[in-house]
Amino acid sequence: MLETGVAKIAVSAATYWLDKPYDYLIPEKLRDKVRPGVRVTVPFSRGNRRSEGIVLSLTDKSDYDKLKPVEAVLDSEPVLTSSQIKLALWMHDRFFCTVYDAVKTILPAGFWFKPDGARRVNDKMREMISLAIDASEASELARAKRRKAPMQAELLELMCTVGRVSAHEALYFTGASRQSLKALINAGLIETDFEEVFRRPEVWNEEIQPLPVLNSEQSAVFEGLNELLQSPTAEAALLCGVTGSGKTSIYIHLICRTLKSDKSAVLLVPEISLTPQMIRTFSEYFGNDVAVLHSSLSLGERYDEWKRAKNGDARLVIGTRSAVFAPFENLGLIIIDEEQEESYKSENSPRYHARDIAKYRCAKTNSLLLLGSATPDLESRYAAEKGRYKYFELKKRYNEMKLPDVSIVDMKSELHGGNGGNISERLQSELAKNIENGEQSILFINRRGAHKLISCGECGYIYKCPNCSVSLTYHSSNRRLMCHYCGYTQRPDNACPDCGGLLTFIGAGTQLIEDELKQLFPDSGVIRMDTDTVKAAGSHDALLEKFRKEKIHIMVGTQMVTKGLNFENVTLIGVLSADQSLYCGDYRSGERTFSLITQVVGRSGRGSKPGRAVIQTFTPQNEIIRLAAAQDYDGFYRSEMQLRALQRTPPFADIISITASGVEEASVIKCCEDIRNILSASVKHRTDISILGPAPLAVVKVNNRYRYRVNISCKSDKEIRELVSAVLVKLNSSGKYKGVSIFADNNPLD
Repeated sequence: MLETGVAKIAVSAATYWLDKPYDYLIPEKLRDKVRPGVRVTVPFSRGNRRSEGIVLSLTDKSDYDKLKPVEAVLDSEPVLTSSQIKLALWMHDRFFCTVYDAVKTILPAGFWFKPDGARRVNDKMREMISLAIDASEASELARAKRRKAPMQAELLELMCTVGRVSAHEALYFTGASRQSLKALINAGLIETDFEEVFRRPEVWNEEIQPLPVLNSEQSAVFEGLNELLQSPTAEAALLCGVTGSGKTSIYIHLICRTLKSDKSAVLLVPEISLTPQMIRTFSEYFGNDVAVLHSSLSLGERYDEWKRAKNGDARLVIGTRSAVFAPFENLGLIIIDEEQEESYKSENSPRYHARDIAKYRCAKTNSLLLLGSATPDLESRYAAEKGRYKYFELKKRYNEMKLPDVSIVDMKSELHGGNGGNISERLQSELAKNIENGEQSILFINRRGAHKLISCGECGYIYKCPNCSVSLTYHSSNRRLMCHYCGYTQRPDNACPDCGGLLTFIGAGTQLIEDELKQLFPDSGVIRMDTDTVKAAGSHDALLEKFRKEKIHIMVGTQMVTKGLNFENVTLIGVLSADQSLYCGDYRSGERTFSLITQVVGRSGRGSKPGRAVIQTFTPQNEIIRLAAAQDYDGFYRSEMQLRALQRTPPFADIISITASGVEEASVIKCCEDIRNILSASVKHRTDISILGPAPLAVVKVNNRYRYRVNISCKSDKEIRELVSAVLVKLNSSGKYKGVSIFADNNPLD
């Protein structure tokens, strides 16, 4: 047994089945530099290839007699605190990922290194200049230099006035050259130093506004939540408020109380498109105490916003899923707005849900977790019903306006009546009325592109992706067929490539609806919002501002238009193909459809004018659509929970899936059969566990890799997680299924 300076290190090169804390010897010359939370380079594996690692802890003992030494220390200060190290270890145990995967998720991308060893992002420094002599002496020298060195004189006079300024600004305002400045520095009249400058996506320079006034219903909810906020123990609450009820105002008051108690707060939003308007809203009340974290920022901006939060320059972080890792040690509040949204679940390793991370952090810091939504996740609502969350409700809109009047249009009747378009006569009439009244409308269809597919009317041929098991979507803007999974594109033929028959366009997307609207209302403005129109950074906000300021008559979009938008002049919502997401084979399809319809209908009538909505569907009798039209969340919850209980799906049981993917379908299926057999043999003593599969995913082939899955319906306890982990380690390391990748996920989205 070795007894000397030893570091336990998580190594980036270690795969999941090799992942563990590895012992490394700390050389004498590095004893003062190797600390928990710093990154190091170490030799790893038999080839001793250099790998990055993070120090988890230090000890004086090791169970191994011979240890490899730490080669170099990459950080002068720890990049992870002890609480963040514990979080990474917890994520490793809970989400079937390596510790280093968890660490890379916790830290911003700017912290990491390029293959050549250089930092991806460096601190931005600004050269500052100041007088090295007394101001009166500098003024005399300026007068003396006026004739022979006028630019040096200008610089000295400026420095007498401002004292200290950036070199760039001094040269800009005086017109002096760098040579003139260098002469003053060499003469000992001016001295230079450097200070760090934060790359800010937005700086607030306007006045701070007084907090919004709460109505009686909001005040009652706020007082109840504030009581939980002041609690010395961790608390969790669910706030269910109808669309337009003013949940944001309650968030603002809670954040204000949190900051006044010298603690920090995190506000999560589901979409990047919502972040700019959220930043503006909260900056009105908290100024530059706000930092923003999301993937649309540049690496430098994200890195600097993270540092502002870490060093206390910002005490409120607003952002998407990854903002839940904001580096606050004095955390007091985490708010997850629109908590039912699927974007809070990561689909890449580590496959975490932001809600689970928030629960962990709040439990460790005795903070308040607040989940807010008009259509809460059924698991959250069930937790509130069982008393695990405190439950609060806002039943009325803030402005006392009633919820929109909703009508359902049967598209089968439209077809029988001779209307083969995608916009019903009822919706056309309502749109025309809005245009005449100078009011705005939003149409929602959950598919981008022009057409779902192109098919031959004679032989039934359909263009399919050669790499994925999906049909290609037609985009009219570039007249190409595109796969939305792998990006493959091709031009359609003039006739069917199989039989030469006539090709038919089937299904509608945002592009087709936009074109149809322009034909129906040629003198009116139409704007489209989907991933094809908002690819550039900041384009979400630009489109929304254009819609608001120019009062464009109609906006058509995908899920981007269903939540968080607050336009007082929008009085009409149209939901097209309302039932297309109901039949995808996912147990969440009903919940997803109800939430989307309810949320988008709630964008109407948020100002002083009454709102209305038109839902178009081929299944008008469907219970979910009728409940969504009535904005009846309680009715939907009761109905759906009965179905979930029969299915043994969340919240009545967890679903842990083990997915295998590879280029050879037979090998993938055989791998899943082995997984099922190992699991079945290992859980014979558990009557509460059901094992289902192997079964193909909804899209079985993506990028030429076949995907099959085994599902375990159970309570996700430690025994089950350890069993799943053991299966992953065994099959990934056996060599039996080379080329097959295997991973596990808790309650996957697909």
